[in-house]
Amino acid sequence: MKEIRLDHHAGKLAKHIDRFPGATVLVIGDIVMDEYIWGDVSRISPEAPVPVVDVRQETKMLGGAANVVNNIASLGGRALLCGVVGEDGTGRDLKEKIGALGFGTEGILTEPDRPTTVKTRIVAHSQQVVRIDREVRKQIRDESIRALLDHVKKMRDEINAVVVSDYGKGVISDTLMKGLRKILADSRVILAVDPKTGHFEYYHGIDVITPNHHEAGAFCRFAIVDEETLIQAGKQMLSELECRSVLVTQGKDGMTLFERDGEISHIPTMARKVFDVTGAGDTVISAFSLCLASGMDLKSAAVLSNLAAGIVVGEVGTSTVKAEELKKVIRERIKKA
Repeated sequence: MKEIRLDHHAGKLAKHIDRFPGATVLVIGDIVMDEYIWGDVSRISPEAPVPVVDVRQETKMLGGAANVVNNIASLGGRALLCGVVGEDGTGRDLKEKIGALGFGTEGILTEPDRPTTVKTRIVAHSQQVVRIDREVRKQIRDESIRALLDHVKKMRDEINAVVVSDYGKGVISDTLMKGLRKILADSRVILAVDPKTGHFEYYHGIDVITPNHHEAGAFCRFAIVDEETLIQAGKQMLSELECRSVLVTQGKDGMTLFERDGEISHIPTMARKVFDVTGAGDTVISAFSLCLASGMDLKSAAVLSNLAAGIVVGEVGTSTVKAEELKKVIRERIKKA
């Protein structure tokens, strides 16, 4: 296994970030509204042994597949979002937020009997106290699957990559994945997947998959506890899924890239501090796919996505990384080298 460091790629990465505005990524998956209730705790409730949170602020942010789009926009790329929301106020708010990024909402469908997924996190003193989920996880309607695939087919010649953002809320299915592979089969469009445990049988024949080490271990039916089991898992996923590359994220231990030609590359973590891993997977798939969509090679794309993830975990709450932030960190690394 070869170790790759930012210092070896810094100059090339900084220049390549300027190509992001020329790339278009279509994101298809589960759309979520991330709601945060921020407050302070100074006492325990007399009614039950639970903290009482004095609310100071409430915020709503794009989550799930919508957060992937938000990350791509923040990095300077162009993104299209495909998914399903409910016929409710949250669904309308999500569409408004996507529109405010300068992107169309034609690929966002509405199912009247299905609520928009909302994840509410109560945070006190930078620590999450509890999370409340409001959602329906059943598969979306057959007519919705056909409409989403029709939209992808319509946009195929305008896009450089498709990202499947699977949060297990009902949008991603075997039927949808088969349809995507058929549409993209004779094109140069990259098909990348941010997976969900239990859905790996859907992901055969793709270009890129970005599981964390827990998801990779669950698929391979053994725990990843050292370099030997990590390599075994990466090779098994490449073989069984017949994909072009596997990028296994390992939290504080960085990332490891497995390529079809047998090369294995490890990228050490670049996070200086870790406050919140919420949305880190979205950042990885966003940066990695945008890099590939704009012509970057796999190894360089992995290094840059690792750097982006290192920035986002240093923030509390779902976050994004701006292109200028990436350039700044790269410049700092060049000075230290």
